Amino acid sequence: MHPLITPEALADALSARPATVVLDVRWRLGGPPGRQDYEVSHVPGAVYVDLDTELSAAPGAGGRHPLPDPERLQEVLRRAGVREGAQVVAYDAGDGSVAARVWWLLRWAGFAEVAVLDGGFAAWEAAGLPVSAEVPEALTGDAAGDVVVRPGQMPVLDADEAAALASEGVLLDARAAPRYRGETEPVDPKAGHIPGALNAPATGHVGADGRWLGPQELAARFAGLGVSGGVAVGAYCGSGVTASSVVLALEVAGITSAEKPAALYAGSWSNWCALDREVATGG
Repeated sequence: MHPLITPEALADALSARPATVVLDVRWRLGGPPGRQDYEVSHVPGAVYVDLDTELSAAPGAGGRHPLPDPERLQEVLRRAGVREGAQVVAYDAGDGSVAARVWWLLRWAGFAEVAVLDGGFAAWEAAGLPVSAEVPEALTGDAAGDVVVRPGQMPVLDADEAAALASEGVLLDARAAPRYRGETEPVDPKAGHIPGALNAPATGHVGADGRWLGPQELAARFAGLGVSGGVAVGAYCGSGVTASSVVLALEVAGITSAEKPAALYAGSWSNWCALDREVATGG
């Protein structure tokens, strides 16, 4: 399954393939909760899943959004109706940076049929497609999904491995340039970046219309950073969420593949700071 799906293609899939599960993962750094937006209007049948409490473990030394416990993730997905062999589509408010976390998590969990809605809910509305305020009930018993989480199917870096990749390959920092340079840090205790990492803000994956750039444009962007086929590459951000969109973008660009994806430093900058590792500034 291609990692991106258009609103029109999703609408067709919902008509032709009732087993398609749509996950609404709208979220804002600092709030308010995305569930408020979901309860007002969402893709019909979509199930809201919370990034902080359902797609991440509790914050701590592992970072602000550590990987969730596999059993907990399986429970969340089954309650949303995810079944083996089904198709899952995740969307956020627009640029896909949060929805990409779901795409990455499900791939990490061994589920291949997952995609991100290109342009998110904003694109769905712009296409004039129907919306709903009806909140589906959580599925239980025989009505629930049967997906089995098999963790470890995507490469994950720890701090030492991230440092080594920044030196020996390419480590991309998905945060905004001022945070990368250490000019500001609104969330974590230290400002700056992992020494040797290169800045590739996640916002650069999309165009002015909020839709993802095409494969050639993305490939050219990464080539400008020295990333091409055969180069070991990984990504990080503040807490491992938006960096997932870098992993996705590299695959869309054809630089990596589903069989050989880029690595994710899941703990990211929040874990790096918690470990009191060396910090670089400027850039």
